[in-house]
Amino acid sequence: MMHLPGYAARAVERLEQAGFETWAVGGCVRDSLRGIRPHDWDLCTAAAPEEMLRVFEGEQVIETGLKHGTLTVILDGSPLEITTYRTDGGYSDGRHPDGVRFVRSIREDLARRDFTVGAMAWHPERGLFDPFEGRNDLKNRILRAVGDPDTRFTEDALRILRGVRFASELGFAIEGNTAAAMRRQLGRLSCVAAERVREELTRLLCGRWAQRTLLKYNDIIGAALPELVPMFSCTQDNPHHCYDVWGHTVRAVGQVPSEPCLRWAMLLHDSGKPACKTVDEQGIGHFRGHPKHSRALAGTLLPRLRFSKEDTERILLLVEQHDRPLGDSEKLVRRSLARLGEARFRDLLMIKKGDAVGQNTQPWDVGTLCATERMLNEVLRQNACLSLRQLAVNGHDMQALGLGGAAIGEMLRYLLDAVLDDESRNRREILLRLARTKMEENYGQHRE
Repeated sequence: MMHLPGYAARAVERLEQAGFETWAVGGCVRDSLRGIRPHDWDLCTAAAPEEMLRVFEGEQVIETGLKHGTLTVILDGSPLEITTYRTDGGYSDGRHPDGVRFVRSIREDLARRDFTVGAMAWHPERGLFDPFEGRNDLKNRILRAVGDPDTRFTEDALRILRGVRFASELGFAIEGNTAAAMRRQLGRLSCVAAERVREELTRLLCGRWAQRTLLKYNDIIGAALPELVPMFSCTQDNPHHCYDVWGHTVRAVGQVPSEPCLRWAMLLHDSGKPACKTVDEQGIGHFRGHPKHSRALAGTLLPRLRFSKEDTERILLLVEQHDRPLGDSEKLVRRSLARLGEARFRDLLMIKKGDAVGQNTQPWDVGTLCATERMLNEVLRQNACLSLRQLAVNGHDMQALGLGGAAIGEMLRYLLDAVLDDESRNRREILLRLARTKMEENYGQHRE
């Protein structure tokens, strides 16, 4: 049983009292039928834009896309997007309609939508309107294009990525004719803005069924991310791996938390392997230096997809460092923690665990990483000195010894290095003694 929230029900009532048929449409109907509470509600109405403005006169209205028939009205503090029934004109750019024509029929409006499970409408009194049997497809967990699938994907190539994203998020199978049309229209992905590609692929990567989707529709992923195509056919020929590069990568993606930067880092961590693969005389494959190659590839892909500077730097660090040990002793863990900081250290632990499980490796590899995590927690519990500002001495102390300029920073870094080796050295008298000894080694005598 579906229930409109109060603010949406009042909007329907106001529009219909003014003589304009109105329905809840799209994702909110689909999610409600699946037993999931919608994040937001969208309405579709026979009212033209100027008629909607009159109905909601006195309310806060945002003209979201009035020329395309869409406005957002704020009722009881909640935003509600309302769109006039419409059909779209041609799509000369393969992405956006050249124009829209407002109509009075809900069926005509639903016919322009991409997938049947999103082409349903619901009204609190009239119930469900489902002209394309979306409820049946929803029950059978199938994604099917509305009408002719080639037409749908020719109109808007972004729908191709929306299809695989829905497959990942919902766990639905893509109906055969729909999937074939998606593949026939892959060349049109060049019409899609990089930001939209990033958004859809990010949601795909974070979907519950991401692994299955990446394996089944790798050709679609490859059309959007051509840099990854060499991974698809790259065998590893190595006793540590039972999968090829793409198979390992996909399984590793599913082993890290569903957080965008972690999933992207996992997707890209071995992307450089095909470029640096060698096979020795015993037929064993090696990928020496692949983290560097993977970082270089990611360094071109991420800016192309308009990732933020912060996310780019985080992902690149994880890709580059994914094969570097974090430490099997508290001393080495302190060093890694000082170099990375706690947040990136924990990121890398998750990446390394995902990488290990994705290899189908022996359980003790993950056990070693769990031991490293315990050491990390112990070091943090001890509030160990990990940065210059935590040293028991500072720049003024170095000046008092006679150092100046860049030599002050160099000496403080030397002292931090000594403390990272042995936390007990972080006492003022010990550090001053170490500094004097170092100065004597450098200059033959310390400067007073």
